[in-house]
Amino acid sequence: MCLVFQRLCVLGQVNEVHVEISVLLGRSTLPMQQLLRMGRGAVIPLDAGVNEEVWILANNHPVARGEIQINEDRISIAVTRAADVYDFMAGGQ
Repeated sequence: MCLVFQRLCVLGQVNEVHVEISVLLGRSTLPMQQLLRMGRGAVIPLDAGVNEEVWILANNHPVARGEIQINEDRISIAVTRAADVYDFMAGGQ
């Protein structure tokens, strides 16, 4: 009986943990001078193409890859596969 209670207690604690999900569309490397000159309307080119998968991050750690979906005025991400952490660190696509 005590074991069951401990499991429920742990599950209750896990349910209270919040995870921030973010999506990385692409990356860019710019000289600091160019970055400092940027103003409103500046465009930063990314290393990603229109139909490439995006990175899904949980608390800034890669967990999955996904595809952008646009439905009327809402943007969402469809998970396509698990993330390869080494690929992420290497800046891979």
